[in-house]
Amino acid sequence: MTNATHNFEGKTVTLTGAGGIIISTIAKGFAEAGANVALLDLNLEAAEAVAAEINELGKGKAKGYKANVLDKAMLEEVKTQIDADFGPTDILVNGAGGNSPKATSDNEFHTTDLGEDVKSFFDLDEDGISFVFNLNFLGTLLPTQVFAKDMVGREGANIINVSSMNAFTPLTKIPAYSGAKAAISNFTQWLAVHFSKVGIRVNAIAPGFLVSHQNIDLMFEEDHETLKPRGEKIIRNTPMERFGEAEEMVGPTLFFADEKEASFVTGVVLPVDGGFSAYSGV
Repeated sequence: MTNATHNFEGKTVTLTGAGGIIISTIAKGFAEAGANVALLDLNLEAAEAVAAEINELGKGKAKGYKANVLDKAMLEEVKTQIDADFGPTDILVNGAGGNSPKATSDNEFHTTDLGEDVKSFFDLDEDGISFVFNLNFLGTLLPTQVFAKDMVGREGANIINVSSMNAFTPLTKIPAYSGAKAAISNFTQWLAVHFSKVGIRVNAIAPGFLVSHQNIDLMFEEDHETLKPRGEKIIRNTPMERFGEAEEMVGPTLFFADEKEASFVTGVVLPVDGGFSAYSGV
């Protein structure tokens, strides 16, 4: 991570989903640029572990907070704590999200000869679908309602959401997650327009395929080295022919957040995907 061109000293950056690999890495990038980072995660232990790593760097300060992005009252309580610890939020990174096996089909294409043990589109669980959509969409909307109030009229205030490749072209098997991420991209544009008169910029990054503990078993065999057919298909359709790294999400995020570098950039959903979204497969 090279953050020498960015200076976030005195800024408070609040990040949801901060216990995960992408958001925790982005948080470290902000800290290296001098920011104080508030790390929100349902898993407090994970958030505190990231905070400990950041504080060891001796640059920006960090603290972990237990937060459920679907509980607005809890978010309000956490906001009060953050305000006391670091001051009001200048930059909000909405990184909480995820998928569920209950909202994932076994088959890519529906055919008339599916076996009885195959979970098809018709078998998807309603509660699982609601959970995925709420976690991603409401889990972005509610923190924005809570933290953006203090951003109104303040110089350099901005919001960065986390969209996905699914928002451009839906992936097979995961209709709820694809729909939810498409909603995030749409919401990013909506917010950018809505807040344009009060100085809040709103953008989103759309990560390509990274390997994490959440998806490694979907893309790799048990040895975690041999690609499964789905993993092979991803690499085949990524022109750069590799998976992304969490560190590669830092630069685009810090660019969006930097009022000096991106003061006229708002309403943008930026693919960081090795060319996946640009490739037709032919």
